Amino acid sequence: MIVLSVLFLVIGLALLLGGGWLVSLDGSLYYVVAGVAFIAVALLLRKRNKIANLIYALLLIGTLIWSIMESGLSWWPLATRMGLFLILAVPLILLALFKRRSGGRLLLPVWVATALVTISPLFMTSPTTVEGKMTRSVTMSDADTGDVNQGEWNAYGRSNLGQRFSPLAQITPDNADQLQVAWQYQTGDKKGPKDVGETTYEATPLKLGNALYVCTPHNWVVALDADTGEEQWVYDAKVPAESQRQHQTCRGVSYLPPSNGTPLPPIQKESAPAESLTSMKCNAQLFLPTSDARLVAIDPTTGARCANFADNGELDLMHNMPFKQSGYYYSTSPPLVAGGVVIVSGSVNDNYDVNSPSGVIRAYDVKTGELKWNWDSGHPDDTTPIGPDETYATSSPNSWSVASADEKLGLAYFPMGNRTPDQLGMYRTPAEEKYATSVVALSLETGQVAWVQQFVHHDLWDMDTPAQPALLDLDTPTGKQPALVVPTKQGDVYVLNRKTGEPIFPITEELAPQGTIPGDYAAKTQPTSAFSFKPAKLTEADMWGATPLDQLMCRIQFKQLRYEGRYTPPSEQGSIVYPGNFGVFNWGSIAVDPKRQQMFGMPLYLAFTSTLVPREGADLTNANKGEQGVNSNEGAEYAVQLKPFLSPLGVPCQQPPWGYVAGADLKTGKTVWKHKNGTIEDMTPFKLPIKMGMPGIGGPVITDGGVVFMAASVDNYLRAYDMSTGEELWKGRLPAGGQATPMTYLNSKGEQMVVQVAGGHGSIGTTIGDYVVAYKLKK
Repeated sequence: MIVLSVLFLVIGLALLLGGGWLVSLDGSLYYVVAGVAFIAVALLLRKRNKIANLIYALLLIGTLIWSIMESGLSWWPLATRMGLFLILAVPLILLALFKRRSGGRLLLPVWVATALVTISPLFMTSPTTVEGKMTRSVTMSDADTGDVNQGEWNAYGRSNLGQRFSPLAQITPDNADQLQVAWQYQTGDKKGPKDVGETTYEATPLKLGNALYVCTPHNWVVALDADTGEEQWVYDAKVPAESQRQHQTCRGVSYLPPSNGTPLPPIQKESAPAESLTSMKCNAQLFLPTSDARLVAIDPTTGARCANFADNGELDLMHNMPFKQSGYYYSTSPPLVAGGVVIVSGSVNDNYDVNSPSGVIRAYDVKTGELKWNWDSGHPDDTTPIGPDETYATSSPNSWSVASADEKLGLAYFPMGNRTPDQLGMYRTPAEEKYATSVVALSLETGQVAWVQQFVHHDLWDMDTPAQPALLDLDTPTGKQPALVVPTKQGDVYVLNRKTGEPIFPITEELAPQGTIPGDYAAKTQPTSAFSFKPAKLTEADMWGATPLDQLMCRIQFKQLRYEGRYTPPSEQGSIVYPGNFGVFNWGSIAVDPKRQQMFGMPLYLAFTSTLVPREGADLTNANKGEQGVNSNEGAEYAVQLKPFLSPLGVPCQQPPWGYVAGADLKTGKTVWKHKNGTIEDMTPFKLPIKMGMPGIGGPVITDGGVVFMAASVDNYLRAYDMSTGEELWKGRLPAGGQATPMTYLNSKGEQMVVQVAGGHGSIGTTIGDYVVAYKLKK
């Protein structure tokens, strides 16, 4: 009795004091009332007064009514508000029944009733779920799926159209549950003790001839037999460790086919290390971007460097850079090979230094490495190759993601980032303002701008356009249009005419919050698309926690931070950024079915906080340890602290679900179905496969058989979904985190294979590994 009384007293004091703090911030009065009730129960328990059970019964009823008023009949909000209180009622009931007090007979039916209401949402459709079914009928029989052999995968998105759509149809919703592991390979390249936190394995292999080509985080290229997974050769770019990199990853390599349409020669398995070999001249070429800012041309047959390209197969991408800090510039995404050039864009470290390398986009002759044009958003009108003594613009907006191309139109499409520092806008020129956080269409021949569409004005939130645009033709009320579909971090999906840049779905301007630090400003309006997955504005009622106590702390944080909705400017007070810069969509992009004009995506909802830290007097000893945390912004007046909005227990402060899969009709821009996705199985020591709707990073692949493949979530599974309904058809256990986009191809026996790289993600905490896993149907 004494122990129970003390427990109730401690909880009551915590609720009362925290609740009083919340009320002083104009928050809910509930926690004060609950705290008083707990203290009253504690004191009455010491006196063995049966009124304790009556007060607790009233607390359960009141808490249930308050919870439903705030969040409705939704499982996770109800469970965490009621769960601890229902558990604490059990000893009160048992004690009263044991002592044969009437209070037990009163509390027991109240407990049963409130418990039944609390668990009732488990038997209902979640209010966040959208149920529907998309047609499997082909609406565009002549759809362009890219100039790629049916059983191959020749570019990051299968082709330069970036669709992530395969015409293969052996695997269907009827047989997907028969998938099994065909082979498994380990590269040997794992995260090391000197690596940065953001060491990730995000590669999508290419399939050329009967070989797979996959890069690793430390810029190895591995050639594998497509039938067996047997290693053929390994090229190691010998990238040195560098603590100032924000990322250590490789998303893929790019491919230049043999000239004159000749077939790719059979692969040669070499006994000598591939990096020690030098070919005289390569007919076909692989292009590997490295994290020490090189572009390497490799013979896909032997793994040897191509002597015809640049300097013995290597091109130094730091040429003509205004600043050359080690680790500040590199490419994590494969370059674009189109129109006789290989076009390289790069990543510039966010928020490290006002004076950083340029975000210039450069086109080189695919065979010689000669610079053909350069487009620098700091000097956007002059694309003639830069002179030997000239430099590109300092810290100009970069394109770190994957580009697409329409060679018939002669255009390349680049998703653009922001100028560093991301949260400080006073350093930007008018040209940089125009092209930041946009998609820009460049001429493949000259690099000149054809059009630009911006998605955030005066971006203060690191809302870089992160995803490769997907190109397909769409039926519209005015006829068939060449479309470009690009999702954004803030949740909008823009559908544009890729020839003109004109919107196919309307783009409107919405009023945005104002008020910034001195010397900066916030744009008065921000664009939004009629086709969007943007979330509703957060409220105090959306705050969440595993218990009422950490939920209370999240509510206090919510009231202390600045938040006026989407595009709340960063501040010294600390601002909530929602959606966060992790994005509703990130580099995993979307997949589109050009035959049925449908889209599959993985929208995520995680709030972040952004705090401007005056550099004068600040301790920045541990700054620049990755994108999350404190970044120093050398040369600026403010450093910036970015982090997820988490409770004291380390879980998101906003209630789940945090991650979904969704299917949409691109002809109408309507979401047909949306389901929560992923479990907490690999996020807790108890391996509980509870489906909460988890965040993830990675992308999907659609097949003509009506099956979508995607891993991405923070549990270690590759999943197959029914494209029509979103139903999960199958999942295969991965040996590590699957934070890469899968691909599919035909092996030499004509069998459809699905391959997933599984190596984990250093900053989101999934299982680290070095695996390439292939699946096929059981015979």
